[in-house]
Amino acid sequence: MSTSATTSKTARLLEKITSAQAKYNIFTSIRKTDQLRDVGTTTAAIKDNICTIEEPTTSASGILKNYISPFEATVVTKMKQFGTTIVGKTNLDEFGMGSANTNSIFGTTYNPLFPNEKRIPGGSSGGSAAAVAAGVVDYAIGTDTGGSVRVPGAFCGVYGLKPSYGRISRWGVLAYAQSLDTVGVLAKDLDLLEKVYYKLDGYDIKDPTSLSPEYRKQITKLQETHKDKENLRIGIPEEFILDLLSDKVKSGLIQSLIKLLEAGHEIVPISIPNIRYAIYVYFTIASSEASSNLARYDGIRYGVRSSEDINNYAKTRTEGFGKIVQDRLILGNYNLSSDSFEKNFLKAIQVRNELRVQFNKVFKFPNVFNSSREVGDIDFILSPTTTSTAPLAEDFENQTIPEGYAMDILAAPASLAGLPALSVPWYVDDDIPIGLQIVSQYGNDAQLFTAARLLRSLNI
Repeated sequence: MSTSATTSKTARLLEKITSAQAKYNIFTSIRKTDQLRDVGTTTAAIKDNICTIEEPTTSASGILKNYISPFEATVVTKMKQFGTTIVGKTNLDEFGMGSANTNSIFGTTYNPLFPNEKRIPGGSSGGSAAAVAAGVVDYAIGTDTGGSVRVPGAFCGVYGLKPSYGRISRWGVLAYAQSLDTVGVLAKDLDLLEKVYYKLDGYDIKDPTSLSPEYRKQITKLQETHKDKENLRIGIPEEFILDLLSDKVKSGLIQSLIKLLEAGHEIVPISIPNIRYAIYVYFTIASSEASSNLARYDGIRYGVRSSEDINNYAKTRTEGFGKIVQDRLILGNYNLSSDSFEKNFLKAIQVRNELRVQFNKVFKFPNVFNSSREVGDIDFILSPTTTSTAPLAEDFENQTIPEGYAMDILAAPASLAGLPALSVPWYVDDDIPIGLQIVSQYGNDAQLFTAARLLRSLNI
């Protein structure tokens, strides 16, 4: 490509970025013209809790506002290797703690699907979803701890993928809750989403939670012997209470089930009892792990130091962390205290383990970590991703804390079990999308793409 053509391509890209940033506050940092001179085969944005060496990695927190990592995350290196141009870092809820993208030192990100209204994009990967929805990039990278890729995908009308825990390296990702954090992908195009997933999927010796080559081989062998039949059995958890759904989401779910039935597939009510406790278990475990992970940000080891006495760690952390993060750290420390450790944290771990067993009994595809290989007869689970469409920012700000937590109520179960899940956008009757969530067995991420194509073929 000629120099003039390259310059023109870069200028058009920067113009789109600048325009979207002014309207929706998507980015925490945007790369300069000389960094975007050679635009690759695809463009992407990265959530600002993933380490890069070209700009700060802040996690949208005052305590890290000037931090520049000396190394880049494995996922960033891989993106560069397959020809992606990274245009900048995207806004998020501070340290991933939130479901609306309103909890950031950079301010609120707004949903590009509603240019005349101030609606939230979902969180915590709201900036990444907004970048894709605005047409600024081909795809974006986020992280999903309890729904943080899928909820923004649903609200912004794009695909939001949370792979199986350990599939994509999280080395170089700032930890929120290490047993839940998962690198995910957002895109408008399903084929591109799948391509990016397979480019990023792979064992990483630097990540202790990375799925080992041995288990990857076992999963591949299982996939070769467990081929989908023409008519699928699709599970609908009884514990996902329909009364929680808005009229639009409920109508969209019912319409999708009718289309699947008419196409010859079987809709099967299933019971996964511990789903009803999932949101409480999620916040117990996530806040507890966060209280440990964020202890390093004290102004000495990491983070901006308070202008007060350098020994005043409390002052540094009070100034550096936002209120929501502070509240969750207090909750986490309480759960790990001697008075509450057994009745809160250990009980949550027990309920989580039981939830994994219950999922194993449902899916036809076996879990490689389940020694009994006990299986059910369900190909995949289908549910809404969220209970409503994207709310107005002012309505979300007036919600109670439990109402805010409820944004993740349909997404948290898959996170707790480490299962792969994909939010599929569906524009039911108008320009406001809902998200349909596909969940499959651990390691069987390929099933998500097969199921998503089935929905697409039925105009869902």
